[in-house]
Amino acid sequence: MNTPHEPNSWRKSTRSQNTSHCVEVGRTADGAAVRDSKDRTAGHITTTHHQWRDFLNSLKSDHFE
Repeated sequence: MNTPHEPNSWRKSTRSQNTSHCVEVGRTADGAAVRDSKDRTAGHITTTHHQWRDFLNSLKSDHFE
């Protein structure tokens, strides 16, 4: 049984399928979790739904370039 903060449904971006340098994203009850696909045992970080939405919007608007 998953706790509210325990991520599930881990997935990689389809743009990362042919590379070993990527992250995976999992869902949590109140947001998302991110982990390194090369070292899954190292743990993960979690965000709230609002933090994840803001992060994705920043990526889409090239905020980090």
